[in-house]
Amino acid sequence: METLLEVNAISKSFGGFTALSEVSLAVSAGERLGLIGPNGSGKTTLINCISGALFNDAGSIRFNGKEISRKKAHERTRLGIARSFQIPRPFHSMTVLENLMVPFAYVGGISGARAQSEAREILAQMRLADKADTKASQLSQVELRKMELARAMAARPKLLISDEAMAGLAGAEVDEVLKILFDLNKLGITIIMIEHIMQAVMSFSQRVLCLDTGSVICVGTPAEVVKNPQVQRAYLGH
Repeated sequence: METLLEVNAISKSFGGFTALSEVSLAVSAGERLGLIGPNGSGKTTLINCISGALFNDAGSIRFNGKEISRKKAHERTRLGIARSFQIPRPFHSMTVLENLMVPFAYVGGISGARAQSEAREILAQMRLADKADTKASQLSQVELRKMELARAMAARPKLLISDEAMAGLAGAEVDEVLKILFDLNKLGITIIMIEHIMQAVMSFSQRVLCLDTGSVICVGTPAEVVKNPQVQRAYLGH
């Protein structure tokens, strides 16, 4: 299968602290990859380097065959990399539909009736069609999470990085967000999931990569990763 994202031996330091040390991974087009690791393992730094919030100090990042290590975040978004954020930060005074119009205008370069039509299609995918004219300040926690995913989808990504989209949600709400992510993947969108809810990430992912102290300690199927002694010591605590 065609490789969509290739991260080759990237490193990132903050002063004397090494957050990432020669991390490599390859993600195939259409794949569902889980990214796990204990707090401080480097997960956020890795996705920040992939999305352009940070520049890696060494190594290379290629997306769809192009070197992107020095491209800015908005340039990477226009190439097809979008991410949702762990803590949703919507425009609270705007409606859900208006919130989606912002990335349509600034990333997709479309507005007006066409943007509204596409935005409503995305809201339908997120099970938020009936909330289009609701102020973001009036949404529940799970609705905010779904709107955060909707805003990422408004960038028309080839690769979606889902950063703890299920954090703080109840069991049925977790299942609801998981179903949405599965449906997006069926549409051909490659997804990297960062998640602390182990059951969710293991049920969603085709492969799982585990980081610890800035290095990759295991990559494999969910069953292989769960049985790995290094993962059990670093992540599961036994």
